[in-house]
Amino acid sequence: MDNFTDPSTIPSQGGEVQPEPELSHSDKMIGIFSEPSNTYERISQYPTKTIDWFLPVLLMLVVVFITQLLLMSNKEISYQMKQKQLDRMEKRFNEMVAKGQMTQDQANDSLNRVQDQFDKGNTPIGMVLRAVGILIFGFVFFFIISGIYFLFAKFVLRGDGNYSSVLVASGLTSYIGIIQIILAAILALILGKPLLDTSIAAFLDSDRSTYLGFILAKLDVFSIWSYIILSIGLAKMFKSKSMGKYYIAVFGIWIIGGLLLFLLGKAVPFLGMLGG
Repeated sequence: MDNFTDPSTIPSQGGEVQPEPELSHSDKMIGIFSEPSNTYERISQYPTKTIDWFLPVLLMLVVVFITQLLLMSNKEISYQMKQKQLDRMEKRFNEMVAKGQMTQDQANDSLNRVQDQFDKGNTPIGMVLRAVGILIFGFVFFFIISGIYFLFAKFVLRGDGNYSSVLVASGLTSYIGIIQIILAAILALILGKPLLDTSIAAFLDSDRSTYLGFILAKLDVFSIWSYIILSIGLAKMFKSKSMGKYYIAVFGIWIIGGLLLFLLGKAVPFLGMLGG
């Protein structure tokens, strides 16, 4: 176990060790941008707080919903988003027809249903359902991926931390995600085309179902920045002297895990449709 002497405790003139005061949530938010290593180290000295992961994740999901509404209100971008989704679905259905997994009539019916669902998504009820879906699936995904990081940090890297340590380390990086989402929305409105993120694949409008598209989708400054901060956070929250192995673990999960899902989507077209 990579335990280290807590550097946050400093001796007072009387020889007693006094811990540094606990950071407020706003200080933690600013700290992951200005001095992430010291910030996470300070956070690790105190019991984890739910607000430190719940608030940033909730805010990020709310921003996702608001930016989607903003983009959907733009007729040109809304049309392109709809057409791209229909084209992607049609391509998947054609692959399934070619493999004998469905008939052409079933493919046509499925494509029509997708188009109807897209149109219904712009109604008030559809917007409410979309907001609920974003919140539910957003938090479910957050808990699942945090669980994967916890298994690696606790049992593979033998760190000294718990599941809530991962929730805080990962949750605070959502503030970086918020910046990315807002920037992508602004650029989408300026360029007049939908942008899923700030990756090279988004700007080049690359087909992410291809190997080149998969690679270009990983070339995203904000994503790389976020995973660097997450690596630092996990190392500090699990009281490790070695930062390198957490970089390897986090980026390995991101790239290898993404590649496995990419290959699975190719092998099972239905899963590929879910993943986009």
